[in-house]
Amino acid sequence: MYERISELVKHLESDRRASILLVGDYMLDEYLVGDIERISPEAPVPVMRVVSRTHRLGGAGSVAASMLGLEAKTYCLGVVGNDKAGTAISRLLKDADADITGLIINEHITTTVKQRMIGMAQHRIRQQLLRVDTEDAQCYSPELIDKLRQIVSKLIDKVQLIALEDYNKGIFSDNGFSQWIISQANQRKISVVVDPASISDFSRYAGATLITPNRIEASKASGINIRTIDDAKQSADILIRNFNVKSVAITLDRDGILVSDGKSYTHIPTQPRDVYDNTGAGDVVLASLAVGVGEGLDVNDAAVLANIAGGWEVQQSGAVPITRNQLKFELLTQHRRHQGKLIDRAQLICELELLRSAGKKIVFTNGCFDLLHPGHVSYLEFAREQGDLLVVGMNSDSSVKKIKGPNRPLINEKERARMLAALQAVDYVVIFDEPSVIHLIKEIKPDVLVKGQDYSVEGVVGHEFVTSYGGQVALAPIEHEYSTTKIINTIIERAEKDGSANRK
Repeated sequence: MYERISELVKHLESDRRASILLVGDYMLDEYLVGDIERISPEAPVPVMRVVSRTHRLGGAGSVAASMLGLEAKTYCLGVVGNDKAGTAISRLLKDADADITGLIINEHITTTVKQRMIGMAQHRIRQQLLRVDTEDAQCYSPELIDKLRQIVSKLIDKVQLIALEDYNKGIFSDNGFSQWIISQANQRKISVVVDPASISDFSRYAGATLITPNRIEASKASGINIRTIDDAKQSADILIRNFNVKSVAITLDRDGILVSDGKSYTHIPTQPRDVYDNTGAGDVVLASLAVGVGEGLDVNDAAVLANIAGGWEVQQSGAVPITRNQLKFELLTQHRRHQGKLIDRAQLICELELLRSAGKKIVFTNGCFDLLHPGHVSYLEFAREQGDLLVVGMNSDSSVKKIKGPNRPLINEKERARMLAALQAVDYVVIFDEPSVIHLIKEIKPDVLVKGQDYSVEGVVGHEFVTSYGGQVALAPIEHEYSTTKIINTIIERAEKDGSANRK
């Protein structure tokens, strides 16, 4: 899959944007964050002193937030109550630039609120302590469903895709609404992507283009306890056959995503992550899949985007919408991890522009790095500490000869680049052939330019250019006991001594 990443980045950089109708159960997530400093004298429970309270979109609202972050035109269709939570959902969606003409406020509906208590140990380590749900899941009245159908009829010809986010809170509960939507979409050849509820019967999604159950949901609906990829394949076959859906993408948490159309399977493995909070991961996956398919990607490529987006989400606190730039950054990170750090100059400039737009602070340094030694390692570690990523410009073999003489370098450019790329401090290695590094500096436009303290700031090539746009020049400490020349001289001296001793 990784050979496709550069093509997916190009796709995300294109001007194509999807228009999506998102139908589902809209909720409000409330986060109460506080310090845990003592145990209650009334019962053996921690006492939390609330220091902040925030509201975020939940359920279908969380999916909408990520769709909007991925720059899709998003039409929201659903029902909220005539209460504070319903008002907050409307405001948050409107602020995010969603079209909420399809969001109905109903006197007889109670807006679902998920309230999470987040405790902090020593004022810094966050941990979810408790979740309190306020909801009144009920089947919607025929009159309300009819009103929703009328809105769908007005919006359906404006979109390329319909996404259904089902939490089994009422909008799709045994009323034929989802089947009617799928029928209307199929007549117009509009794709329908469904995040199903945790139910055993997926019949309400029959005819959908793609369903995206997680491991537990797929196990429940197929009757297969999914422990392995083969189990997931068997489950996918049953779901496609029993419920008449075209494709299935089963999200398998640590095992990635399995995609099947009933004829072939694609397993997209995940990358190892430090899981902080899995809240909202399914919402981000649905949003990424829907946006990808809506923009013309096939299901497999859209699933690659979704897999990376879901992995990013579990490292965040709570449900946090992913943006298009963030998704591109995650793709490039994966690409660099699997394709190596040595990069073509044109591709480097392209990736750095993206990283810069994502708010990353770019550090640059350069050198020959012949005979890598501890002084180089310390120097590069210092450089990396000055920002978010370090680009190392390395002199080609021909340029080293011009600088150091005909007998250098001792190690060729490919092997020197390989050693630099092995260092954790280094994010990119680019080889340049010019006698001066100034042209490369002007192309990269680093936020920080690093050289050793054996230079003055004024003596650093490129300092005037970097400081002209607000960049900085940092001088790294030099460990004078190490140098390539000293190492070479030491080798020569010892060889001469050994030769003299042998002659004696």
